[in-house]
Amino acid sequence: MTHQDLTHAVFVGLKPFSKLDCPKEVIRQFTPNWFAVTMGTGILAIALAQFPIHVVGLRFVAQSLWFLNIGLFSIFICLYVARWIMYFDQAKRIFGHSVISMFFGCIPMGLATIINGLLMFGIPLWGTSVVDIAEGLWWLDAALSVLCGVTIPFMMFTRQNHSIEQMTGVWLLPFVAAEVAAVSGGLLVPHLTEAHQQLNIIIASYALWAFSVPIAMGILVILLMRMVVHKLPPANMAATSWLALGPIGTGSLGLLVLSSVTPEIFSVNGLGIYADAAQGFGLIGGILLWGYGLWWAAIACVITLRYLYQGLPFNLGWWGYIFPIGVFCVTTLRLSTILPMPIFSLFGGVMVILLTMLWLIVSARTVLGAWRGDLFVSPCLKDL
Repeated sequence: MTHQDLTHAVFVGLKPFSKLDCPKEVIRQFTPNWFAVTMGTGILAIALAQFPIHVVGLRFVAQSLWFLNIGLFSIFICLYVARWIMYFDQAKRIFGHSVISMFFGCIPMGLATIINGLLMFGIPLWGTSVVDIAEGLWWLDAALSVLCGVTIPFMMFTRQNHSIEQMTGVWLLPFVAAEVAAVSGGLLVPHLTEAHQQLNIIIASYALWAFSVPIAMGILVILLMRMVVHKLPPANMAATSWLALGPIGTGSLGLLVLSSVTPEIFSVNGLGIYADAAQGFGLIGGILLWGYGLWWAAIACVITLRYLYQGLPFNLGWWGYIFPIGVFCVTTLRLSTILPMPIFSLFGGVMVILLTMLWLIVSARTVLGAWRGDLFVSPCLKDL
């Protein structure tokens, strides 16, 4: 290679979007799976803020990640809206795609991490005035979650082509958004002052939990059968082996969070007779789902090791590792505050450290891929 060739290669490597025909391709190729980045970044911020050992500056790091998450979510919303405005005919093709359409669920789930962070970081920064903002965003998030949970399955039933052999954990994404919103509802109600308002959100949150978890559990049964009969999916879908941990961990967290606030709200609203039942059901149900998640986590670890041995190519799907592991971390740390068993605190702390290391690796490779432009690929357009 001559000096001129080497200089050209270095220049092309440093030039942004060198893998794209033009910068506008970022908009044309933008898809909702980018919102998995906000899900992963948001859950890491929440997990770091609950780290069981006090570390100087750690809360500032968590808060900074939350601000970064807001920035990323805002940029992604602008890019995706721009795609619908500039390339409407191409953008609407997503509804017929059997994989990318599932990632619509990432949008409300990414928003939920911002809402949770607003309650965790925003109130200490700006006071209780942000509670009204959080409540408004929560109702929007709940509506988007329900919309995803109905619209995408309808598209699966009518417009898309699916088979058990091609099935992966991405089938879970449209449904899990509702239970993520249920967790946010449980975190929101202690900051509200009006009793009936609290009851409305608690009941809505339980309904959102039921809107999601039973369906997700049914999908997991089919997914288990699919892996037994048709073996593992291809390496480019390796991260989907962890997606099962998402609805299990979030379902457990939802029960634990709701059971901690429901008794008082029921009592204030004349439903005190059901308070103890709600608390007991939440704790026992949360522990059972957490134990179920341990099995899926162990299986996912073994599957990932096999993929690593065979060769694991990087793609945007690697963000599928972050949120499921993160929500299981947060669930474990929640149990450590309820049960007098130090093992939960230890296990949760170790998981947060591993989660942080994984986030750093995936983030670095995502930034590089975004800079080059090779991560901006819309499978819906490959036949155009």
